[in-house]
Amino acid sequence: MKKGILLLILVVLTVSMAAGCSSKNERSIVAGAKDYTEQDILGNILTLLIENNTDLKVTYKHEMASNVLFAALQSGDVDVSIDYTGTIYANYLGQLDTRDADEVYDISVQGMIEEFNLIVLDKIGFNNTYCLAVRPDTAAEHNIRTYSDLAKVSQDFVFGGGFEILNRIDGLPGVKATYNMSFKDEIPLDGVLRYTAIGNNETQVTEAFSTDGMLMEFDLVVLDDDKNFFPPYHSVPVIRADTAQKYPELLDVLDMLTGAISDDAMRELNYKVDVLKQEPRNVAEGFLREAGLI
Repeated sequence: MKKGILLLILVVLTVSMAAGCSSKNERSIVAGAKDYTEQDILGNILTLLIENNTDLKVTYKHEMASNVLFAALQSGDVDVSIDYTGTIYANYLGQLDTRDADEVYDISVQGMIEEFNLIVLDKIGFNNTYCLAVRPDTAAEHNIRTYSDLAKVSQDFVFGGGFEILNRIDGLPGVKATYNMSFKDEIPLDGVLRYTAIGNNETQVTEAFSTDGMLMEFDLVVLDDDKNFFPPYHSVPVIRADTAQKYPELLDVLDMLTGAISDDAMRELNYKVDVLKQEPRNVAEGFLREAGLI
């Protein structure tokens, strides 16, 4: 982490110490996660990592939309979570300019501590950016390889995606504006339902994350975002400054995740849950043990 940003975080922690400690029960925190497979795996990784490397009691809360989890972090209902630089940059900080990965990360770190008293730590490793995908036969029939290719025929297609991508400015509305794209219909579908729908040709275009295990299962073609609309979505731990002040050992524990999960590794973890139907907590524990983190 850059020295200037680290100094800013230390200043905030010092102010937090002067303001006094949290009123929560001693030696307990809440880990939060969003409402899809990858986040459930990551939430369990957080929970198990902290439980096995500290004496803290961890309550795990998940199945939250991004804005709900973000509000919970701000209010103190959640102490720590794993989020994505693209979500922080565009959705939480309202930044819309196209930037490279390092700039997005640096702005995310500085903005979160200055505006929300939340600390963004070092990148975990994988970049789970949004992507649009189509069936191989659809790509071949219409010669679709890029978003610009898709825009030429999108009016004949049905799009299936989660509530957030259908409504967030850094989601489908922004894609459509950037590429002058429109769809015959847009259907809200979450999780595995997105893939079964496109597999059955009920939809012709779907939202995906680049680390989705289901991309392998359904052999989908991931299209090239040729105008680079979607920012990088590198995974990062996020922790409340007052929680870090109260339990400074958490910073060292969370730092154990720096560079620990590659794109391929995260895709494999998602595959185990979505396709092989393994329990997220078991998958998380297996990963942590194999990586020597617990």
